[in-house]
Amino acid sequence: MTSPHDAGAPAPIKPVTRPARAWWAISIWLGALLLGIILVSRASFTADLSAFLPSSPTQEQQLLVEQLRDGMVSRLILVGIEGADAPARAALSKAVAQELRNNKAFLSVNNGEPISEGKDRAYLFNNRYLLSRAVTPERFTEAGLRTALNDTLDLLASPAGLLVKETLAQDPTGEMAELLGQFNSARQPRKLEGVWAAKDGTRALMLLQTRAIGSDTDGQEQAIAEIRKIFESSKAALVPAMPQLAATSMVMSGPGVFSVNARATIADEVTRISIISAVAIMLLLFVVYRSGVALVLGLLPVLSGVLAGVVAVSLGFGVVHGITLGFGTTLIGESIDYSIYLFIQSKSSDQSGDWVKKFWPTIRLGMLTSIVGFASLLFSGFPGLAQLGLYSIAGLVVAACVTRFVLPSLLPANFAVRDLTHIGLRVDSVFQHLQRLRIVVLLLVAASCVFLWVKRDQLWHPELNALSPVSVADQRLDETLRRDIGAPDVRYLIVVKGSTPEEVLQGTEKVAVQLNGLIDQGALSAFESPSRYLPSEATQRMRLSSLPLSATLQERLDRATQGLPFKTGVMTPFMETIDRQAKAAADPAGLKSMLLTRASLDGTSMALATDSLLIQQPAGATGLLPLTAAAGKAIDLELIRSALEKSGVKQAYFIDLKTETDKLYRGYVQEALILSLCGLAAMLILLAFNLRSARRVLNVATPLLAAVIVVAAMLALFGQRMTILHLIGLLLTAAVGSNYALFFDQPNKEKRADDPAGQTPASHRIQPNTLASLAFANITTVLGFGLLGISSVPVLNAIGVTVGPGAILALLFAAVFSSTTYRDAKPPKSNP
Repeated sequence: MTSPHDAGAPAPIKPVTRPARAWWAISIWLGALLLGIILVSRASFTADLSAFLPSSPTQEQQLLVEQLRDGMVSRLILVGIEGADAPARAALSKAVAQELRNNKAFLSVNNGEPISEGKDRAYLFNNRYLLSRAVTPERFTEAGLRTALNDTLDLLASPAGLLVKETLAQDPTGEMAELLGQFNSARQPRKLEGVWAAKDGTRALMLLQTRAIGSDTDGQEQAIAEIRKIFESSKAALVPAMPQLAATSMVMSGPGVFSVNARATIADEVTRISIISAVAIMLLLFVVYRSGVALVLGLLPVLSGVLAGVVAVSLGFGVVHGITLGFGTTLIGESIDYSIYLFIQSKSSDQSGDWVKKFWPTIRLGMLTSIVGFASLLFSGFPGLAQLGLYSIAGLVVAACVTRFVLPSLLPANFAVRDLTHIGLRVDSVFQHLQRLRIVVLLLVAASCVFLWVKRDQLWHPELNALSPVSVADQRLDETLRRDIGAPDVRYLIVVKGSTPEEVLQGTEKVAVQLNGLIDQGALSAFESPSRYLPSEATQRMRLSSLPLSATLQERLDRATQGLPFKTGVMTPFMETIDRQAKAAADPAGLKSMLLTRASLDGTSMALATDSLLIQQPAGATGLLPLTAAAGKAIDLELIRSALEKSGVKQAYFIDLKTETDKLYRGYVQEALILSLCGLAAMLILLAFNLRSARRVLNVATPLLAAVIVVAAMLALFGQRMTILHLIGLLLTAAVGSNYALFFDQPNKEKRADDPAGQTPASHRIQPNTLASLAFANITTVLGFGLLGISSVPVLNAIGVTVGPGAILALLFAAVFSSTTYRDAKPPKSNP
């Protein structure tokens, strides 16, 4: 009779006899590795969150996507210079701005210096009759002229009188004053020592426009590097004369800065966590295997799977998102399981080929279950979500195939790893005690269900920025810089689409008429429009046609000035200008030379505003009209939509960017939830097809669902609102857990080391080596996934805090709900 001590003693190490090498498999694998490395070296990587926006959006969502990628603020970089005193900061700001203006990476550089002031005034003054909204045929009637002259008299008596007096002879109707009021409606930054400064005076400010579009992360990164280099070189040049500048520093913000920082952060986090998890897993496996060969061979499926995932996504989508790459590092935690099963479970047989017959069907079913679960993500309308699904499927398939077809052929002759029977027996003992807690676990699951129901309205994060890797500190800095520099708030936006810039400009002018009415009513505070700086050609022609010839103008002016302190002889330059422009407008060649184009704005500060508000694209043009709500009032959405309808512009759309992104995110969550449920349903169907037993399907599914429910409740209990990536983590928990549950469900006809007589029924027996392999596979999974929980990138952290505890619970619950008996076999009673 075998004593309990003997039953628990480690069995002698039994080397595994390697089968004949499958050279065909090795050749295919090596060739695929080489091709994969070549493809990955040419792959493109991005951190642009628009990858997580719909691939087939609605019109409003399409406009939102365009703004996030290449919109009016996507090229802007806000710079703040801190430290030292105001004169030193101003000197440094001027030096940096001068260098940046000579750099081809930037279209415009503004820091408050009057660099383009002369050109701005010249543009406005020389083109005042083309730009002023007041120029209509009525403006130059007798009544119109008299009204304009009276307004000019009022201005002469105001603080602006000196400016008006200088241009009175050329502009008695006050068109320049009209334009200055029209263009100065926007908020202006504070000036200190001749440059823009923060409201509290502690920071010098700059506003830059990059040549690279917002979605060109490489171009943005190069521009940011240029800014830093020029800042440091300018600072070094000024420090000898101004030692206080040594303490200055620079901060930057803007969509391009966020994108570059996000990519760098994700890359750093992925590298750091991958190294930590890889080292931890390798140390653990070395302790387990006591074999360097086994350790190296065990990593081959992992590396192959990660490479396959990157290649598949690159070929399928053209670009690999950084979050997808970060998610792929978790494949280390699951795909390493396959080699663990091979090395440890093969000790139960004399040949590794026997492992294929006895254990591979179970592993294959677990892999297929995971694949079916993730396959549902491929149908997502969000490219980022579909990328995660494709990455996981390709990685797991390749890792499993390398383990099945390549790894056994690479094992050395008489390969053996450390015998783990004693560890398996200890795990056996733990699971034996866990089965006594089945009622407790059922109560925990029931309590979790109740808690989730109570918290159902607070489970999900309501905003899309939950996926953003931008820190709260960076978001606050951006808000502060925007507020100080007067950058537009683009939450409320009217977008006008057209096939040509001219069509768009005409549309924005029609919309502007309605919006001006809302300003008069107090419903709006202000709005921006590209036609303010560059009127449409049709409007310019109309304004020029309003100008009378000199004889007519002289007659009307004589009558209009009666009783007013104006001498018509003083206004000769005015009449000559009007006559010259009226005659030129009547001549086609002269008219063409007078009309303003985008090139007319070159060298002025208004070029930046025009380029930001009028976007020319291969498929057409887009005009943007940011709206500013009246003080203390919210924008009336129905009033805005009514104004757009009255404008008659068919392709004019009002967008509340925050509302639209929130609506988009809710649709995102709903779709992901439906797809995940479909994935779970597909997993159950696959299990039912293979197991062909409702009881066995229930045995496998119960621990998976229990683990998902308890993890979701734990997140809610600790106040963490779930995002899409938490949902993916829950799906992954079910996929990983299916491997454990299937091993507990599979009948094992082999004799246990502690039951050589085979007294325990086959359907209720699981071998110690199998238990040991499950335990160590679980630990490596937790290390691979769980370490993501320390990441500062929210989307990576979400996977870590979900799958880490989920994998542990999936294994424990699989043991608890299993029909397997863990008690040691009792020796048969001897007959008297």
